[in-house]
Amino acid sequence: MNETVLIVEDDSDIIEILSLYLCGSDYQVETAANGKLGLELLERKSPSVILVDLMMPEMNGFDFIKETRLVSNAPIIIISARSQPTDKMLGLDLGADGYITKPFDPIEVLAYIRAVLRRCNALSARGPSNISPDGSVVRMGVIEFDKESLIVRKNSNAVSFTASELKIFSKLFSSPGRVYTKAQLYELISASSHGGGEDSIMVHISNIRSKIEDDPNNPARIVTVRGLGYRFEG
Repeated sequence: MNETVLIVEDDSDIIEILSLYLCGSDYQVETAANGKLGLELLERKSPSVILVDLMMPEMNGFDFIKETRLVSNAPIIIISARSQPTDKMLGLDLGADGYITKPFDPIEVLAYIRAVLRRCNALSARGPSNISPDGSVVRMGVIEFDKESLIVRKNSNAVSFTASELKIFSKLFSSPGRVYTKAQLYELISASSHGGGEDSIMVHISNIRSKIEDDPNNPARIVTVRGLGYRFEG
């Protein structure tokens, strides 16, 4: 296993415990005590995965994520003591792929890293052949989305979505692997929603699953990320 994990964290104890578990699982580890040093290492080492704290000197985690997304698509997992939904939403909005709250179990971090790498490798293996020459049609497995006509197909058969369901599906489908909170998804439909608030998202997700999943009771495409929201697996 040659993947490199970049840890951007100012707590030396956390760096030590994470490094111990990561090295024990055959990952290469690079560490930076703040966001500025993290960006310097990012350019030199091209890490496969990035773990980042939010509260750091010189450059906080939010700014680091923002700068990183200008130059890298490497998966970013936030590890922070800040547990407010607004912090999670902002981190994901800026481009993070996951959020783990301190105190954490190092085994959970390892599992998260393996999961995001599996998704990245699967997406890379699919390659650009899933996009039509003009870029208007995107295919992932048996699911096809025509971005111009706004038609979704499963196994070449058109799927009927409501306007709200289509907005939610399009957001998730367009960024496979990225987690969106219920608040983020509700913002998409709030202008046309007839009430229900963020809890209505669960109803919409259930309806979408009933139309695109092989087994809606065990969804494999739109997956729930506990404590965060939903992502499209492809």
